Amino acid sequence: MKFGWTAATVFLVLAAGACSWVPRPISEYKIDIQQGNVLTQEMVAQLRPGLTREQVRFILGTPVLADMFHANRWDYLYRLQKGSTGEIETRKFSTFFDDDGRLVRVGGDVSVLQPADLTAEPENRMREIDLGSIPEGTEAPPLEERGFFGTIMESLGF
Repeated sequence: MKFGWTAATVFLVLAAGACSWVPRPISEYKIDIQQGNVLTQEMVAQLRPGLTREQVRFILGTPVLADMFHANRWDYLYRLQKGSTGEIETRKFSTFFDDDGRLVRVGGDVSVLQPADLTAEPENRMREIDLGSIPEGTEAPPLEERGFFGTIMESLGF
């Protein structure tokens, strides 16, 4: 009888301990948590002095913080916590307006396009192909050969 109580107590202690312990080789998946406005360099490069509040809102999006005590300042905050490493990345960007609601200056972690960058030739990010300019004698590329399962499906009539 005493052995039964001892075995039950040991079992309950081990069962309770197993609920809170996870072995190191096995870890749970943690997602990346992203909060705030994502601002890219291309978005910030579109800002110019004299833009209205609506134009800035169109380019950057709605600000996270529009303080009533600082009506001429909008703050864009961004925070990314990586689930796999726990590393936290933060960015802060502020826009400042004059009394007429025109953009005066910006500040923060994301830099504005420099005047030297304006004279540089833009990168060609998109490649266009004019289908009408293909010469007449050019053959079309060969169709993909069917694999093992494609051949079986074709032989079955699918």
